[in-house]
Amino acid sequence: MENRITSLFGIKYPLIQAGMIWCSGWELAAAVSNAGGLGLIGAGSMYPDVLREHIRKCKAATNKPFGVNLPLLYPDIEKHVQIIIEEGVKIVFSSAGNPKTWTSILKEKGIKVVHVVANVKFAQKAVDAGVDAIVAEGFEAGGHNGREETTTMVLIPMMKNAIRIPIIAAGGIASGRQMVAAIALGADAVQIGSRFVASKESSAHENFKQTVVKTNEGETQLTMKQLVPVRLIKNKFFNEVQDAELHGASIEELKNLLGRGRAKKGMFEGDLEEGELEIGQVSAMIREIKSASEIVVEIMKEYLAVKEELCRNT
Repeated sequence: MENRITSLFGIKYPLIQAGMIWCSGWELAAAVSNAGGLGLIGAGSMYPDVLREHIRKCKAATNKPFGVNLPLLYPDIEKHVQIIIEEGVKIVFSSAGNPKTWTSILKEKGIKVVHVVANVKFAQKAVDAGVDAIVAEGFEAGGHNGREETTTMVLIPMMKNAIRIPIIAAGGIASGRQMVAAIALGADAVQIGSRFVASKESSAHENFKQTVVKTNEGETQLTMKQLVPVRLIKNKFFNEVQDAELHGASIEELKNLLGRGRAKKGMFEGDLEEGELEIGQVSAMIREIKSASEIVVEIMKEYLAVKEELCRNT
């Protein structure tokens, strides 16, 4: 299955596992890479020494390409970048910040750089910064999300018309059928997050995994748009945020409500009431916790079957 993305990264399938904070440690990244996709370590929830440890463990667990997801607003970003360079990581997916700051530095070290965006305007800025590919993430997604609420169905064709570098579709994708749709819309590959949260190798707390597979349609909602838009499972914390926003809370008041460590409390420590439970809309389709390799095989098998079905029917 060779295309622009598989050639860029040296992988078998155009399928990337999202670098989700508190969920994407070395075990998940290595498992996805070993299965033929591209695994990513989520650096946003790691201290520098922890990131180094995860990179080294991932290198020991796979001889296939893997990368690091690097939120550019991370407080110790300089240390993270230095560790990535020192440890010989060859692929970085950046997000949540200005790609101009670090892209040229990373590329000078021979690192492929991909930036995550939620609209065409920022995609064009990332292209100008020199990135190798774009992740275009629609409204359906859990983490990185846009205030415009543009869906993946609309965003990908807009991106295809606006930029010439490879496009990776994200948001609302957890199956082979959805992967076919994304590529038909103009994507070169897909990035999948929520489906891999509910994997055996995910570092998410078991309470969170079990909640994900029980989540039904309409039980997630985009919120905190004044700060950083995220899609959350509705729980006590979500209701407090909604109530504060409805009553005109200021940005400072919302920051105080959010406090420190809410995402860790929910996704990593398993506090289902006081924690922040980030997940995509597609969680309503996920009903079973499987190994990462099973998930990759299942998605690619369905992808090929649906492509064949479509060819027969045209």
